[in-house]
Amino acid sequence: MPPQRVSALPRQQSLLLPAVINPFVQDTKISKTTLIKCVLLGIFLVPLRAVFMSLVLMVTWPVAAIITFNHPLKGTVEPMTGWRRFMCRRVMAFLGRAYYFSMGFRVVVKGKQVKSSEAPILAVAPHSTFFDGIVCIVAGLPSTVSRVENLATPIFGRFVRCLQPVLVSRKDPDSRKNTIQEIESRAKSEGHWPQLLIFPEGTCTNRSCLITFKQGAFIPGVPVQPILIRYPNKLDTVTWTWQGFTSKTLLLLTLSQLYTTVEIEFLPAQVPTEEEKKSPTLFASRVREAMAKALRVPVTDHTYEDCRLMISAGDLTLPMEAGLVEFTKISRKLNLKWDNVRKELEGFATIASTCKGGRITIEEFAKFLKIPVNPMLEELFALFDRNGDGTIDFREYVIGVTILCRPANTEDVLQLAFKLFDTDEDEKITHDEFTALLRSALGVSDLNMVKLFKEIDADGSGFITFSEFQAFATTHPEYAKLFTTYLELQRYQAIQEADPGDLELTGHNDPGENDEDSTSDKKDD
Repeated sequence: MPPQRVSALPRQQSLLLPAVINPFVQDTKISKTTLIKCVLLGIFLVPLRAVFMSLVLMVTWPVAAIITFNHPLKGTVEPMTGWRRFMCRRVMAFLGRAYYFSMGFRVVVKGKQVKSSEAPILAVAPHSTFFDGIVCIVAGLPSTVSRVENLATPIFGRFVRCLQPVLVSRKDPDSRKNTIQEIESRAKSEGHWPQLLIFPEGTCTNRSCLITFKQGAFIPGVPVQPILIRYPNKLDTVTWTWQGFTSKTLLLLTLSQLYTTVEIEFLPAQVPTEEEKKSPTLFASRVREAMAKALRVPVTDHTYEDCRLMISAGDLTLPMEAGLVEFTKISRKLNLKWDNVRKELEGFATIASTCKGGRITIEEFAKFLKIPVNPMLEELFALFDRNGDGTIDFREYVIGVTILCRPANTEDVLQLAFKLFDTDEDEKITHDEFTALLRSALGVSDLNMVKLFKEIDADGSGFITFSEFQAFATTHPEYAKLFTTYLELQRYQAIQEADPGDLELTGHNDPGENDEDSTSDKKDD
């Protein structure tokens, strides 16, 4: 009876999907009855509210123009004082409340806002809609972080200028560094600047959980006051995420409600410990945990980069969920970069383009690798298929390629694999040498490797050089496990045939082989 192969790498339970629904999807279902009600109310409410909103804007814009007249935004900027600050905190805040009231918002405020000297930064979560700007009004129009392009927006650009925002420019390569420096300077001004309001999630979610907080609000190492925002309405007409209703649809639905309730709760200020001052990540994590506990929602390691992956998945005609990966968690564990994961998504799309639903079956995986389904491929697929449902999603694909394949792409391992193929030791792999070994390793006698051989033989010379072999294994990591399978078989058989004395000597006298095995162990989180 032939020996049973043992999987070299066990599944890593710590990287299984969390019990958290997709935070970037808005899936409100509107029944026919509710839709009819919205239409009937909208016929009367939308025009009436549009008129009131226009009237408020007609008054607000000249007030904002007066406040910001001849007041610089760049260069040596000082905080507004005197009549400018009074008009901003009182008059503009009143007009802002009037604007939201005209849209039908009913605001409920809980807790107490502390002074700038007690908590220079306000951290607001969860961020789920463009209506969240009401928090800024309730907080007395503190400064914000804003893209420089927002200043050019008609009418609303003038309102943004009143806040004296920290400006971020996509065109400036030093923008991120300058933004952090400005945030730190204002936060440590000891009350000279007004409070700085930041949405640390950096993108909109559906409020089902709190995603990873960006570090900007926590880098200065100063006290932060968390602010919670809730929309406890029977019908959700406000959530604006990457997948769901458009902004125009949400605005019309919201204006068609008798009223929309928003709750804003000020939690006690969080003071960083000495350790947290040195590690913004720790401080951000503790603040997020406190906010999640008050909201009674879970936390997840999803980030803004996950949104970018979803958009990229959409560009590749994949379901947007196909790109959903807890980027921060996986990148921290596997040392991944955004650009690399984006490239992996393209590879995943190549395989998944022929299937439905953005998930890969073993048959599609075999078709992509140009080999038939066989026991070796089933084992390889099982290592990718981390939850055992018979398919591979993008998350499983990224983890599988990174953990299972790339370790086999080291030059030493590929050199050894190349020598096994090169049976006559002429530093060339012929078609017969290539197919003979893979047939032996995979246990498939009728394997047709013509197409695969031609792909590796980049210059069409009729044989494969080591540089071609290495280039293909590097750019096609899915094959790395196949190329090195024979090595595993040889090693396994050697262990089976060795007596205890041989194994003991091997353990002491061949550290190189043990080191290679330990590398796999270290990757088992």
